[in-house]
Amino acid sequence: MGKVFDAIDPKLAEWMEAQPLWFVSTAPLAEDGHVNVSPRGHDTFSVLGPNRIGWVDYTGSGVETIAHLRENGRICVMFTSFDGRPRIVRLHGTGIVLLPGDAGFDEVASRHAENPSTRAVIAVDVTRVSDSCGWGVPVMEVRDERDLIRLHAEKKGPDGMAAYRAEKNAVSIDGLPGL
Repeated sequence: MGKVFDAIDPKLAEWMEAQPLWFVSTAPLAEDGHVNVSPRGHDTFSVLGPNRIGWVDYTGSGVETIAHLRENGRICVMFTSFDGRPRIVRLHGTGIVLLPGDAGFDEVASRHAENPSTRAVIAVDVTRVSDSCGWGVPVMEVRDERDLIRLHAEKKGPDGMAAYRAEKNAVSIDGLPGL
């Protein structure tokens, strides 16, 4: 049976920041809206305090997380161990989108390597921390990180990335405002 905690302790923070892969889940308010689950990776995640996390959000082909957070703020972030002790940790909370120039953006972005694909920072006030067994998660090894996001952004350049975001990140698949 899993455990529920009020905050992220330092040992858990260290474990989460070491995970090479984690998942973000959001949903719009509409009954017929699409639930979204996005994998995340690279060195982008930070524990900012016992009840606050954040990550650097790279440009993607969609904008669901940003659109959902702007509409209702609800979010769940899940980490799972693929090596060592089996474990699943879920962080439920309320998230906000911070763009370059917004207060709080640099607090997260400065903790990680600069990437030309960066479009935002997501900050989450964590209201529930749960830990469960993870016995059904396979044991796997990370071979390498993909560098395609950075290479794609470098090839497009700042103007090309702005045009890409205007085309692909303006609205979510449910028509909610994105960037």
